[in-house]
Amino acid sequence: MPTHFEGTEEERRALDAYIKLLRASESLVRRIHRHLADSNVTVSQFGALEALYHLGPMSQRELAGKLLQSPGNITMVIGNLESRGLVARDRESKNRRTCVLTLTSAGRHLIAKLFPAHVARVVGEFASLSAAEQTTLGELCKRLGLTAAAESGGRP
Repeated sequence: MPTHFEGTEEERRALDAYIKLLRASESLVRRIHRHLADSNVTVSQFGALEALYHLGPMSQRELAGKLLQSPGNITMVIGNLESRGLVARDRESKNRRTCVLTLTSAGRHLIAKLFPAHVARVVGEFASLSAAEQTTLGELCKRLGLTAAAESGGRP
């Protein structure tokens, strides 16, 4: 649905692109992550598990940055994962204020089980685009993200 705003051509074009990007993103996220409900895992929890699985142990601050989430939200997400025995918080010996997050064996098992289905869903959803279109989309999204990050001083 294009914008009904009666601004300049530049404003209408940007708003139209924004609306389409947002609607496509929300629709994709909903379809791709539908399978997580069966494991009682939220999208944010999945992101945390996946990051720790592929990138290894890291601080909550690092994880918040990787997932573009606020430190407060990450604290809640990690607390919920920790209460389920999927993630462990260990205090750093040099700086007791910093917690290093690691996957437990149960967390590693769960993400190893969920990730292949996730990849298959992503591949299936993007199959309507050619390889070149997927690459172009990735480059455009990266450019938009980097521009926004530069303008906000690196904050999401």
